[in-house]
Amino acid sequence: MVTNVKPRLTVQEYLAWEAENEIKHEYIDGEVYAMSGGTSKHSRVAANAMIAIGRQLDNSICAVHTSDMRVKVAEDRYVYPDLSAVCGVEQFEDEGETSLLNPILVVEVTSPSSVERDRVANRDFYREVPSMQAYLVIDQHRVCAELYIRADIGWLLQVYTDPEDVIPLYMLNCELPLAEVYRGISFEEAGPG
Repeated sequence: MVTNVKPRLTVQEYLAWEAENEIKHEYIDGEVYAMSGGTSKHSRVAANAMIAIGRQLDNSICAVHTSDMRVKVAEDRYVYPDLSAVCGVEQFEDEGETSLLNPILVVEVTSPSSVERDRVANRDFYREVPSMQAYLVIDQHRVCAELYIRADIGWLLQVYTDPEDVIPLYMLNCELPLAEVYRGISFEEAGPG
């Protein structure tokens, strides 16, 4: 969940202000938005995805970052995805290594307040990052993952809804089983209609 907390700021004002804050804020076109805490399901889904991917990256040139890593997606846009991955040498905007420039995969776990932003606005932001090869949106309320893959003809969407589905993450040379993503998560059954 995000809420606008300050009047319009320049990029420099935002970066200076953010460095002094203990709470994370995203920056979109001059507007600053506080990042609020998530639900238990949101946290567990994000952690499960991080563990499942991270475990497969041992002894590789790739690494994953938590939601503490800010990603610069445009000259005037900075976001905190739930998970980001990079292969090879990490590139940062700053010496403090707080703004990653070259993720190849970003993962967002939806929440009621962010679902539209995750599926539309953030998707469009991430598509503009030259290094980005895939964007994965994982639903916390039902078994559903949407994988957007960069291809020669544009971005392709693959949707996974079966708990037995395995998401191929070729850019990391690994796979993400939905059974692992949703491990320990139960969903309320819908009543009769």
